[in-house]
Formats: sequence, C-alpha cells, structure tokens
Amino acid sequence: MRNATLKTTTLIVSLCLSFIVYSQNKFQGKAFYLSKTTVDMSNFGGGQLTEERKKQIADRMKSFLEKSFVLTFNQVESIYKEEERLEAPGQGGRGFRFGMMRNAGGDLYKNVHSKQFLQEHEFMGKQFLVKDDLPELEWQLDSETKAIGQYTCFKATARKKITGFDFNAFRRRPNTEQEQDSTAIKNQEKEVGDEPREVVVTAWYTPQIPVNQGPDTYWGLPGLILEVSADRTTILCSKIILNPSEKDDITIPAKGKEVTQNEYDIIVKEKSEEMREMFRSRRRNNLRRN
Repeated sequence: MRNATLKTTTLIVSLCLSFIVYSQNKFQGKAFYLSKTTVDMSNFGGGQLTEERKKQIADRMKSFLEKSFVLTFNQVESIYKEEERLEAPGQGGRGFRFGMMRNAGGDLYKNVHSKQFLQEHEFMGKQFLVKDDLPELEWQLDSETKAIGQYTCFKATARKKITGFDFNAFRRRPNTEQEQDSTAIKNQEKEVGDEPREVVVTAWYTPQIPVNQGPDTYWGLPGLILEVSADRTTILCSKIILNPSEKDDITIPAKGKEVTQNEYDIIVKEKSEEMREMFRSRRRNNLRRN
C-alpha cells in the first residue's frame, strides 16, 4: 500500500513539474499520425462482386482511407494537417465516383481554451470553412496502460454519435428488377445521415506530454492522445518531436464560406443524395434498355 501511494505521489509530482516546465517555455510539439479506415466489403455491390473485384475496389479506395497527418501543438492551440503525397498510378478512371463523393477536409485548428475548432473543407469543387464548438466527449478514465513507443499511455473510453455523411452507409445496391419498384427502393434504402449512429471511442493518452490535445477533433484528456479508435477508423501516432529547433506557426484557417458543422453536414447530405439518385437513375435506364 505504501509503495502504491509513493508511486502515485511521485507521478503527480513529476506531472506538476512537467506542467511548470511546459508553461514557462514557449513549448511546441509535433506528433505524426497514420489514419486507417476500413470498409465492410462483404455486401459491397449488393454481394454480387467477386473477391478479385472487391480487392480492386479496395485498392482504389485506399488513397483516401489511409492518410498521414501532422499535429503541431502547444498548450492551447493545435493544427492538424494532412501530409501531401503523390497519387499512385491508376487512381483515376473508375475511381471517379469515389473521388466525387470525397469529403476533403483541410487544415483543422483547435483551441482548447475557447473550445472552438475551424476546418477548411473542399466538397464537389466548393470551399467551406467549418467553425463550431469543439465536441466534448464524456471520457471514462481507465487504469489500463500500454506502451506506445517510449511513452506510457492510459486508456480512456467514450461514446459519440456519428452525424453527417457516413461512408459505410453509402453502398451500391444490386442491379435487379426490384430497382424498378419505387416501394421496394424506399424500403431498401438507408438514407445517409438520417439516423446518427453511436459508436465507442477508445483513446490512449500519455501524461508524459501534459497537453490537452489529440488528432482530428479529439481532445479533453490529461495528456496527448497517441492512439484513438472509433468505429472503423484508427489513428496511431508514429513519431513525436518536442520543442523542435524551428517552430512552426499555428495559423488559423480562413478559406471558404463559413458554416457550422451542422450546416455543412446538411450540404454534404443533400449533395450525396443527389448523386445517389443520379447513379440510381442510370441503372434503371440500363435495365429498361436490356
């Protein structure tokens, strides 16, 4: 019991000293993350695609389902940017549909004191600037730990609702005669964003870097979040640089038409449904010709 108390006291003292050091200096850090999202391919294409064809589609989708990001942060602010990379040969052509539906998020700025975020978005050729309150999750802290690199991380969990465009809900329907029956279509279709799904979020944070920051819109834990998993997406930190010799400016995004998150979700939902109807009409016309 005495050893456990001593260990806890030592940790608290260490964290307090860390906070003092971080506050006294113009502290800045960089964390490099890899984000991976998987898609359930079992029923993709109405369950009528061969395994080879599913693999081809998955390979084409990989360019926007696996991304690298850099989080530049200090005690109050952070900017989360996607690292630029060259497109692999063959990303065009049949991948056009996925490219049109892509919701390309730009630089994401977070301020944990004002509890606001701003993010640039490009959707179907138009620029938007989403400005809204930071989503606050009710984190449940756990005593479970694991090592990520040289850092000891603690587990935290929360629940959150996924709103807006849900890629996993957007899937192709089978080309059958049922598509000519409007009642059958209405019963089959799951409209994007109508029913927000609630998912479990699991995060791993390290008190060794005592900043209230994390990748994407995640924040609110007593240490930098190095790993977070929600639904089919996992974001994992691969490298950390503390107090680099050359510090980067954390610039607030300013490009695009300013909208709230809810307003932007509505825009994406409406345009996504327009494209769904366009592709559905094409399939109906092809069936009539046959």
